[in-house]
Amino acid sequence: MGTAILINIIRFFLLICVQVFLLKNIGYYNLASPFLYILFILLLPFKIPNGLLFLLAFLTGLTVDVFYDTLGLNAAACTVLAFVRVVFISVTVQRDGFDNEPDPSLGIMGFRWFIFYAIILTFFHHLVLFSFETFRFSEFGYILIRTILSSIFTVLLIVLAEFVFFRKKVR
Repeated sequence: MGTAILINIIRFFLLICVQVFLLKNIGYYNLASPFLYILFILLLPFKIPNGLLFLLAFLTGLTVDVFYDTLGLNAAACTVLAFVRVVFISVTVQRDGFDNEPDPSLGIMGFRWFIFYAIILTFFHHLVLFSFETFRFSEFGYILIRTILSSIFTVLLIVLAEFVFFRKKVR
């Protein structure tokens, strides 16, 4: 249990640093911006209590907000991401089939489940983030295009990061 906490603390700081110092200035004409830091929330263990999950998601988003000057937009989007994560996992994962409650990673859950998980959660995060950022219904087309392109960019980075740290484990 202690090593899992240490791994998640290191993962948090590493992903926040990569997001703030490397990915903050990367984008494609303000249409596609990567948000790799959400991988921290995606990879939290299944067994984590919902209250702690929401708190960690909020604090993760708030940490990014401090560096991006976005006044809580990432915190709100990460909180919605945590809610969608809870719903998605409760619908798709049978908890009885696991002996030690694994993490929702590519190596454990398989490529098809993980890619679907990453796409759905990333899409909702980006939709909330860009909707709150633009905050106009007249810009819905722009919000949707930006959400789709940024989601594709982010999911590609998430899958790439998972393949770099890929460990095949038996379910």
